[in-house]
Amino acid sequence: MEALQKRIGYKFRNISLLERALTHPSLARQENNQRLEFLGDAVIGLMVARILYDLFPQEQEGELARRQASLVRGETLAQVARDINLGEALKIATSEIQSGGRDNPSNLEDAIEALLGAIYLDGGLAAVEGFVEPIWKKLAGNAIVAPKDAKTSLQEWVQGRGLPLPVYRLLETIGSAHAPVFTVEVAVQGYDPAQAKAASKRAAEQEAAGILLERLNNE
Repeated sequence: MEALQKRIGYKFRNISLLERALTHPSLARQENNQRLEFLGDAVIGLMVARILYDLFPQEQEGELARRQASLVRGETLAQVARDINLGEALKIATSEIQSGGRDNPSNLEDAIEALLGAIYLDGGLAAVEGFVEPIWKKLAGNAIVAPKDAKTSLQEWVQGRGLPLPVYRLLETIGSAHAPVFTVEVAVQGYDPAQAKAASKRAAEQEAAGILLERLNNE
């Protein structure tokens, strides 16, 4: 934990908050990071919204919302967690480690959100800003044009052709509660549906939308 605090540039006054943020739910008898994850999700949303509001004063709500969605999505959060080697600090069950839990995108996403929640409780928004701003400002600045996620692009594709909105359907959820795999199908009227699997329902929807959109654009 000492090494992690050096990497993130923040030293906890209440070290038990950091311990809780690093505790995976697979350790059933210990207080885990799920409540801190809930808090951290709101914290990162607020911090990124403020960064984008300042960085892009000419952009409207829709463009800012697309940027925010890209910057707080699971893939981005998991990559930030990897960049600070958060996985090596996680307290998880042996079985979870053996199944690749330290690099599981869902575990990393949850852990970085929990870490942000813990920093907020320990030091307030100013402490969170010290960690978040340099990382997410750089990420935000890398995209000159506001990105469109696959679901948004697919919606625009069907609307441009006067078709009903895409329909997403959860087909299956398998795996443990700590490492689930979601299978999602997306359908557009008049075309064959597409399916995708991911560690979260949201990510599976995005993946399925991207697969279908690529197919539609190539027809």
